[in-house]
Amino acid sequence: MAPDFDLIVNAGRLFCPETPLDAPGSVAIADGRIVASGPNVTGTAKQTLDFPDSVLLPGLIDMHTHPAPSGWKYGIDPDIEILPRGTTTILSQGDAGAADWPLYRDTVIRPSKTRVRLAISASVKGETGKLGEPSFENLDDLDADATVAAINDAGDDIWGISINISRAASGNADPRAVFARTLEMAERTEKPLLFGARWEPHDWAISEQLDALRPGDVATYCFHVSPNGITEDGKVIDAAWRARERGVRFDIGHGMQSFDFVVAEIAISDGFLPDTISTDQYVRHVGSEPQHDLLRTLSKLLASGMREADAFARVTARPADILGLKGEIGTLAPGSGADICVARWNDNALPLVDVTGNSRPGGCYEPVLTVRAGQLVGQVVGQT
Repeated sequence: MAPDFDLIVNAGRLFCPETPLDAPGSVAIADGRIVASGPNVTGTAKQTLDFPDSVLLPGLIDMHTHPAPSGWKYGIDPDIEILPRGTTTILSQGDAGAADWPLYRDTVIRPSKTRVRLAISASVKGETGKLGEPSFENLDDLDADATVAAINDAGDDIWGISINISRAASGNADPRAVFARTLEMAERTEKPLLFGARWEPHDWAISEQLDALRPGDVATYCFHVSPNGITEDGKVIDAAWRARERGVRFDIGHGMQSFDFVVAEIAISDGFLPDTISTDQYVRHVGSEPQHDLLRTLSKLLASGMREADAFARVTARPADILGLKGEIGTLAPGSGADICVARWNDNALPLVDVTGNSRPGGCYEPVLTVRAGQLVGQVVGQT
């Protein structure tokens, strides 16, 4: 008789915040979809894999990355640098703008095995320049008509609009003018913003920036350390709480400058959890040791005091909902897309270090297996 499924993956622990599942079990896959999941999956498969010492999650979702063609400012190949490490869906933070949107669609979004969505840059040039060049300094590049046309052309490929008003990104431009032009684009298209704040308080106070954001907008770099961050005097500032109550979301955006253990620990102890955990993974992370990825970033949030169930939800169900893909990704429910991540806890992993050099004890989750649309990605690591 023909097997019932294409693939069965058994694990010592299944975790799905949507179903909910948190127990030993299996996931059965056929024709690129999850057919069955849970502790009582029965049937035969063309291939069966067993991971008794690992946790099986929905394919991870990273809300802040930089997939782009080689030679672009931040760009990495997502199928090489991201997908094999358990992350199956990513959002680009402004790598393409209106002028290069068709090229980006045809060279990154369409051919990638990784599911790629774009927060289109408010600058028509996107991030095609050199490292160190401010992308939003020339206000003439913030062409609302061109960006609106690109969004209308893109359909679901463009999720929202990316804007970064930091000194590094906006140079000598007035950050309020940069924000105002971008907000016009967002309101004309009814798209959310992926917002990077100004870190210099003398230019624009963080409280005023957060008050300007709308329900559904996402503030990234939320745990960076600076005089203009979301914590002050050992607690989360009132403006951050107001923004959250209004429906603004908060994202990690770790990167090279934007995650500090002390800030994270203050926020988490105050009950202010991030809505999503993300890497801001870009070209400078290629070949890093240890490798910067979403599981390591998640492990830093665990070391900062987040409960494991909360952290897992913020790389699966929460970002799926924000991206408008709830039910298709971020879940192990039957009928959803067969994207899964198997990860194993390593007590002896290299230390967890933030961007300022602070380290925390504890282990780290590491990738074992990725399945994207029912297909194994790369080699199975440590199969038993």
